[in-house]
Amino acid sequence: MARIALLVASGAVVAAALPSPGLFVAIGLGIAAIGTGWLAFRRPGPGFARLAGAAAVTVGALGCVLGMLRVALALAAIDHLDRLLG
Repeated sequence: MARIALLVASGAVVAAALPSPGLFVAIGLGIAAIGTGWLAFRRPGPGFARLAGAAAVTVGALGCVLGMLRVALALAAIDHLDRLLG
C-alpha cells in the first residue's frame, strides 16, 4: 500500500509540470495520494511502511498544491486578459 501511495504521489508532482490537463490530473492524483498515504500510515506494520505513507501524504499534498497554484494562475491570466480587452 505504501509503495502504491508513493507512486501516486510521484505521479501528482510530475503531472503538475505537464501541459494543460496535467494540472487537473495533479489535483486528482494529489488527493488520491493523500488518501492512500494516510491509509498506509495508519496501518500497523514495519517502520518503512509508515514512513513511506507519511512521505506519500506530504508529496501528494505538494502535488495537489502545485496543481491548484497552476489553476489559480490560469484564472488570474484569464481575468487580466478580460480586463485588458474589455
